[in-house]
Amino acid sequence: MKNSDIKALSSEELKERLNTERSNMQNLRFAHAISPLENPMKIREAKRTIARLNTEIRSRETQANS
Repeated sequence: MKNSDIKALSSEELKERLNTERSNMQNLRFAHAISPLENPMKIREAKRTIARLNTEIRSRETQANS
């Protein structure tokens, strides 16, 4: 998910997407622990997407408080 896509989402959509990505990453980790994934880079992509979502949520919170 690109930053431009993330910035286009509303705050509620960001929180929904964050929960979805967290569960997706957890499923990827479990699947990787059982048998190696075809593309283990998906775990890294999921982590980075979660970080991007958290960053956008936090920046919106700080803008609202300022």
